[in-house]
Amino acid sequence: QVQLEESGGGLVQAGGSLRLSCADSGRTFSRYTMGWFRQAPGKEREFVAAIDWSGSRRNYGGFVKGRFTISRDNAKNTVYLQINSLKPEDTAVYYCAAGMRVLSDGRADYWGLGTQVTVSS
Repeated sequence: QVQLEESGGGLVQAGGSLRLSCADSGRTFSRYTMGWFRQAPGKEREFVAAIDWSGSRRNYGGFVKGRFTISRDNAKNTVYLQINSLKPEDTAVYYCAAGMRVLSDGRADYWGLGTQVTVSS
């Protein structure tokens, strides 16, 4: 059973950084591709990043442009999203996803409840 819980969101000033975490309480974390999506108010969910089970392959959404880094620690059953140089347009609920595949169109097997990131100008 996969249970994902995001943390690390909050209110931050533009230009700041955050590291989001997503922990899986199950025992199969290391099998899965993990991903991050975000959804801003009034907008569709947007693919941010994905990382394969080994951490050797990463994929990013087209808007990322180097400010976001996804990583994982299989020993801690946790995937991370480092966000630097935050902008007000990064304000969104950030969701963690897991599955044998996590596709940029939003297909994934498991989802967390999300963590709010708010960036003030």
